[in-house]
Amino acid sequence: MEILSIGMEEFKTVREFYSDITADLRQKGNYQWDRYYPNRFIIKNDLKQGNLYGMHEGKQLTGAIVLDTNQSKKYKALKWEDVKGTPLVIHRLAVHPEHQGKGYGKNLLKFAEDYAQRNGYTSIRFDVYSENHAALKMYERAGYQARGMIQFPLRSVPYHCYEKILVDPN
Repeated sequence: MEILSIGMEEFKTVREFYSDITADLRQKGNYQWDRYYPNRFIIKNDLKQGNLYGMHEGKQLTGAIVLDTNQSKKYKALKWEDVKGTPLVIHRLAVHPEHQGKGYGKNLLKFAEDYAQRNGYTSIRFDVYSENHAALKMYERAGYQARGMIQFPLRSVPYHCYEKILVDPN
């Protein structure tokens, strides 16, 4: 399935996509996302910046990922291996509940790795809600290394931070 940049014309589709995922997560007892995150301002910014990529099945958005270099200030306290290179950061990697278990998350992760290598990034970083066990397993199986944990405001559960070195920056 092809992964392409998503533009502003799909704003409503992307909002509905994240809303469906948030509802599904809550139903499963996972509170990593809510009405505040990801919100319309975040989504609109992702689309305007051209950082949101997705895969479709017909007209339905089945998976999405945001790729940029924006890191949480909380990342500074962690011991990253890539200290001299340029890391790519993954945000909001998600697969629609109707399409989970089909390998789409792995496809999005592979897309991020290929994108990073084509564009000269030396590593990939991201954080994951510590109670999202399926995501944690996927990232560890894909060779990502845990680098520590961070806590975000209004979240009772910490986030694991991961890194994968693509090119030795040293």
